[in-house]
Amino acid sequence: MSDTYDASAHLATRSPISLTTPTGVQSIDDLAQRRRIVIVLNVATYCALLWGAARLMGAGGWTLVDMIMFVCFAVGTPWTVLGFWNALIGLWLLHFHKDAMAEVAPYAAAGELATPLTIKTAITMTVRNEDPARAILRLKTVKASVDATGEGKAFSYFVLSDTNDAEVAKVEEAAFEAWKAGDPDKDRIVYRRRTDNKGYKAGNVREFCERWGDDYELMLPLDADSVMSGPAIVKLARIMQAHPKLGILQSLVVGMPSSSAFARIFQFGMRHGMRTYTMGQSWWTADCGPFWGHNAVVRIKPFRDQCELPELPGKPPLGGHVLSHDQVEATFMRRAGFEVRVLPFENDSWEENPPTMLDFAKRDVRWCQGNMQYVKLLDTKGLYPMSRFQLVWAILMFLGIPAWTLMIALLPIAAYQGQQVANYPIGLAIFLYLLFYTMYLMPKIAGLIDAVLTKGGVARYGGPVRFVLSAIIELLFSFLQGAVSTIRTTIFMIGLAFGKSVTWGGQSRDAYGIAWSTAAQDLWPQTLFGFIVCGALYVIAPTVLWWSLPLTAGYILAIPFAVISASPALGRWFQRVGLAGIPEDFKPPAEIKSVLGQV
Repeated sequence: MSDTYDASAHLATRSPISLTTPTGVQSIDDLAQRRRIVIVLNVATYCALLWGAARLMGAGGWTLVDMIMFVCFAVGTPWTVLGFWNALIGLWLLHFHKDAMAEVAPYAAAGELATPLTIKTAITMTVRNEDPARAILRLKTVKASVDATGEGKAFSYFVLSDTNDAEVAKVEEAAFEAWKAGDPDKDRIVYRRRTDNKGYKAGNVREFCERWGDDYELMLPLDADSVMSGPAIVKLARIMQAHPKLGILQSLVVGMPSSSAFARIFQFGMRHGMRTYTMGQSWWTADCGPFWGHNAVVRIKPFRDQCELPELPGKPPLGGHVLSHDQVEATFMRRAGFEVRVLPFENDSWEENPPTMLDFAKRDVRWCQGNMQYVKLLDTKGLYPMSRFQLVWAILMFLGIPAWTLMIALLPIAAYQGQQVANYPIGLAIFLYLLFYTMYLMPKIAGLIDAVLTKGGVARYGGPVRFVLSAIIELLFSFLQGAVSTIRTTIFMIGLAFGKSVTWGGQSRDAYGIAWSTAAQDLWPQTLFGFIVCGALYVIAPTVLWWSLPLTAGYILAIPFAVISASPALGRWFQRVGLAGIPEDFKPPAEIKSVLGQV
């Protein structure tokens, strides 16, 4: 990690004399006030939930099980509380505030001006053992869309390969040469393959910055499944050109149309939910926003000079190279005196989601290992309090998963103990249960309300009938998917303590079926866990069993859920009738048509 960041600029942005953030678009005092409001709302809500939980678990006297469950509840609840308030704040801004964008993203106005681009941007695509034809088609599509804006000469294109499979590399190089041979801008299209995977994706991007960084002001990293429209890219570049102290500008990435039932349902929920959530989060995180590692414009010089990742002490899985590099780079960029922002609205920026439950779980544990490494970065010098909080929050996102799993495992014992208590506060238990689930679901609920309140919002999802049916399906899906993920992640986190690590390689992108035997081999722990917990509840407290089903049914149904949601036939039927469709399913832009072979 570089220790040469601009300390004077850093201190200047923190000085009481400074009235605005580095870009000059927002008042530091206003942002401080927003953060105080968010802290008060979250702490008050969290404490109220803890008080209710303590009343329930302490009824009849505290036992060891009660204390363990209370601690687990305390660890697992913060993520839900913050999500609840982010969604409500976002909904308020979008529909009950006169100008949400002026409040949240005043810098974005520069993107609407027809200002010629005078700075150069490198659009990079990192690949590792991916389908070469698929990846290069996406980059070609991006280039064609950018060229159509009339600003094409301001952009160059790089395929940054870490492929170590000789056969894939051969096809990759041939596909690239075929593209370059047929394009008149040969001097602005570059292919480079590393002979090793040092530093993983972050190392791949860093090597590009060190080799070509002096030739470009900005870079736009894309993953192999990324697509962006030319107007969206030009808009981001214009904003960065107008605000030299913007270090990273992240677009709001949404899913692409898919023939996978699993991906369709997952991204339907993410699509309407992300708008309110991101708007609310951006209102108070502001200049210390997130970076997701792709579909974002990055200022190369400070990124190269100030954002080099450290090699963590110790051995993997928690030592060595930082795996979840993007959020760390965001905190370093802000430390260097540059803002990190996310555009909190849809802007023709797409990615593909995992096509099956098993692929989703694999991606989740990769993120888990990377986020848990942040424990070793919390004492990094010079980070802003907000940046340090974001690292803590990324850790808590995964720590909460085994906490909830342990709570569910202890539920039969807690139910038995509750039956032994005279005048047990059943009314409080039901109220707390319903309140918590309302808060847990609020990002989805707020997203649905936003779609209904937005003019033409429901029509974009295929009309009211499809929208309501899709919302019900996605709600049920989220409970089932959540149960499968929690056990997988919990088992993996136990393995981390014993040195287990993930393998980072190519990912499945296309829909495919899962055999029952494959699902059973992978998901038997979830099923066994579910039958033990539900069986014990059925014997001890049948009423509690019925109330627990939103939490526990997904364990028992894990295997059929994985098989059915991966069914190509089901996915095709969803496509045909328009269920779980996103706006691009019903009105696909030219870029989507191109990469899906519809033109």
